[in-house]
Amino acid sequence: MSSVLYDTPGPRAKRRNVIFSVGFFVLLALFLWWIWRTMDDKGQLKWSLWEPFTTSDAWTTYLLPGLANTLKAAALAMVIALPLGALFGIARLSDHRWVRAPAGAVVEFFRSIPVLLLMLFANELYVRSTDIPSDERPLYAVVTGLVLYNASVLAEVVRAGILALPKGQTEAAYAVGLRKGQTMTSILLPQAVTVMLPAIVGQLVVIVKDTALGGVLLTFPELLNSRSTLAANYANVIASFIVVAAIFIVLNFALTSFASWLEGRLRRGKKSTGVVLVADEVELNPAEVKGSFGTGAESHGI
Repeated sequence: MSSVLYDTPGPRAKRRNVIFSVGFFVLLALFLWWIWRTMDDKGQLKWSLWEPFTTSDAWTTYLLPGLANTLKAAALAMVIALPLGALFGIARLSDHRWVRAPAGAVVEFFRSIPVLLLMLFANELYVRSTDIPSDERPLYAVVTGLVLYNASVLAEVVRAGILALPKGQTEAAYAVGLRKGQTMTSILLPQAVTVMLPAIVGQLVVIVKDTALGGVLLTFPELLNSRSTLAANYANVIASFIVVAAIFIVLNFALTSFASWLEGRLRRGKKSTGVVLVADEVELNPAEVKGSFGTGAESHGI
């Protein structure tokens, strides 16, 4: 279906798209075959390297505990960063400069620092100024770094999502007597959630992946760090990397799939209640529009 931004491809364009698609899949198949042959030539496909993953010891001793720590750190960071990011995002929209300016400074400061540097700084801070046990300190440092960085990014997502809504929503809320706080919590935020959801989910995926930074430099026993111990015991470095990468892919795919389902459910719910989020969600039937104008013209004797 054609739209303002997209025209339905004609016969020549369709043939061209088919040729490009076939060429892409042929190149992809050749690339995968090259990888397979290279790994086979280097002896990386020997059954002895992959056999440990068919036993329970490799999973219960190394991979599953590491996955549990990854999920624990990511879940803690998400639970803290989401409300904190929403708070700072709303604060940046405040009418009061004494609220807006400090919130903006905090967001811009932590958004400009690499998350790895925040983890390292938090670890050193906990070493010198707290009594946190050494075996728990890496978890605290990883979660702190993830929260500081991702909360600042999510603050910008929240701010942009609210600003993307039509101004008429705010004006209508003020017209019926709602205060600014009521307008934000009852009118703007519920609608902005659907707009922000893809960006929020993308940032949550980043949180899951960035837990691996703590395993590399802070000896946090997450999934990637557990993989190195497993590879040292079974001498299967490449195989363990492939298995851990597959676990991360499945984990993040499940997260994005759930978010896509939730986004679709929210959009269907808003459409069924008559709430309009953005203009491109409204589809008009040209025949119905023409008929409605024609009826109005006839009723006025035109």
